[in-house]
Parts: sequence; C-alpha cells; structure tokens
Amino acid sequence: MLRKFVMGLAMALASLMVHAGEAVPAADDPVLEERVNELGHLLRCLVCQNQTIADSHAELAIDLKNEIREMMVAGKTNQEIIDFMVARYGDFVLYKPQVKSSTWLLWFGPGILLLVGLGALFYKLKRRTRELGAPQLTEEQHRQALELLGQTQGGERK
Repeated sequence: MLRKFVMGLAMALASLMVHAGEAVPAADDPVLEERVNELGHLLRCLVCQNQTIADSHAELAIDLKNEIREMMVAGKTNQEIIDFMVARYGDFVLYKPQVKSSTWLLWFGPGILLLVGLGALFYKLKRRTRELGAPQLTEEQHRQALELLGQTQGGERK
C-alpha cells in the first residue's frame, strides 16, 4: 500500500517537473511592457505563422520580444524596430503587411481569384443552359402531354 502511494507521488512530481518551464521575468517598467505588447501584436510569429509574437509562446517569439524590449530600452522608436524586423525577416514578419507593389498579390489576389471563379461559373452555367435548352415537342407529344394532364386541346377538363 505504501509502495503504491510512493509510486503515485513520484509520478505526480515527475509530471509537474515535465510541465514546469522557466518563468519569464516581469519587466520593472509596465509602460515598457505595454509598448512591447503593442508592438508584438503588429509582428507575426515566424514559427506559428498564424499568431502574433505577443500571443505566441514559441521560443523564437519570446526571443523576439526580448530583442524588442532591448531595442526599446536603447531608445529605438516603434517604427525603427519594425523597420529593423522587416529588414531582417522580410515583409512576412508584419502581421498586417503594408499595401505596396510587392504585396499587391497578397492583398488583391483573393479578390481577383474570386472574380475569376465567379466569371467561370457564370460562363459555364450560361453555356450549359444554351446547350440543354428547352426541348421542342412535336404536335403529337404536345397532345399526349395535355391528355396526361387531364385536358383536351380546347382547354376543357375531361
């Protein structure tokens, strides 16, 4: 009984140690941390790619936040830091890239693809309607259809 208890306790402690991580030191300056967080929401995590570095817990994102913090302590402005990150990692690091000639496809490509797709669909449906068309009935087929509907050619009901 005691042996099971000790084994269970050892496993619980081991699981806590596995999930434990190094605590991120809190900044002495809350204003600086707010600036780091604001700027972190403008930059993409290069590992996660669908998160900002402010939201990501990846090691690279933490390193980038620390680098931003150091640059801010050195007196760099937000724009200087963004320019540095873009020069280092390219436009991809921006979570919301600027509209310029190199990013036109990124901004307008989905809309263009949607219009091309809708145009192709409209063309295909129009062509299909033309090909199928309304079937032409002979006089005999028309008379049979009216009989099936319970009408005579004069429009009277039987």
